[in-house]
Amino acid sequence: MKIAITGLPNSGKTTVFNALTGLNAQTSIYPSSMEEPHVGSVRVNDKRVEILSGIYKPKKTTYSSIIYTDFQGLTKGDTTHNRKVFEFIRDADAIVEVVRAFEDDSAIHPDITVDAARDASNLESELLLYDLDLVEKRLGRMTEAAKRGKRPDETEKKILEKCKDILYKEIPLRNAQFTAEEQKAIVHLQFISIKPKIIVVNVSEEAIGKTQPLVEEVAARVNFDKNAVIALSGKIEMEIAQLPPDEAESFLKDMGIDEPALDKVINKGYELLGLIAFLTVGEDEVRAWTITKGISALEAAGKIHSDIERGFIRAEVVAYGDFISSGSMAGVKKLGLARLEGKSYVVEDGDIINFRFNV
Repeated sequence: MKIAITGLPNSGKTTVFNALTGLNAQTSIYPSSMEEPHVGSVRVNDKRVEILSGIYKPKKTTYSSIIYTDFQGLTKGDTTHNRKVFEFIRDADAIVEVVRAFEDDSAIHPDITVDAARDASNLESELLLYDLDLVEKRLGRMTEAAKRGKRPDETEKKILEKCKDILYKEIPLRNAQFTAEEQKAIVHLQFISIKPKIIVVNVSEEAIGKTQPLVEEVAARVNFDKNAVIALSGKIEMEIAQLPPDEAESFLKDMGIDEPALDKVINKGYELLGLIAFLTVGEDEVRAWTITKGISALEAAGKIHSDIERGFIRAEVVAYGDFISSGSMAGVKKLGLARLEGKSYVVEDGDIINFRFNV
């Protein structure tokens, strides 16, 4: 999973990037002009993988991972600059949008005053304007092509007209209803406002534990799910991310923080994207595989290797809870809790799967 971090200049987005990755990318009180994005890969902490690895003691243990990227900030009204930023964001699976709610005289806010709800609204507008421009240009090219005798793709034209109407109403495409056929028709366009989004409200240390009214204000201003708005102190979380695990745990407790930013954002990202993990185990490797909720055993096999998908015979499936309660794979089989499933079986979160195949 790839998540792009964005926000206005001096919102603390690079600080949040450092908090999420444990890296130490340079921050500045001046708008960034970096030509290449910061990139950090972090593992998804999964107790199931840890426990299974302890049981199997494999040569290799592989957790799921998330790639975070951080690039130049968006600038309100600067379509040329923002287009460059959005071109970078287009390949992401989701967006983490950082809005500022802390005062700092050394880092001047682009709009002078600090107003997180206003900034969230302005950022949403920039996403909508980018997508609307994309739609209008594509429709314009279709019109010009039709004048030259080239028949347009009516399916795409129809969905573009639908998107145009939605965007004119200032509704992000993520809030619109599309059929499976419509989704397939527009996936190649890589709209920005259709991507799942988390809003991170970057607060001061003093505000920790007192952020619920601010979260609700931000969510209300942009008609956004308040459960996808996370308030945290980027500065404090960055310090925590760079501490040894035992010290970090103590620091979190002292600050009254229930879980680190890394885990909060990962969990919310999985929820918004509808992601789960299935597991493979053995002496060589214990591994978590991230998939979209609702996919079949055949599709899950393809995540491991195309040969396994092509030669799929059966999937031997054990629920993680059944494995733990039974104590071993032998115990699972003795109790009759291992199942042989076919291609259409819908994989559940935590399934331990051994694929039988022949190519």
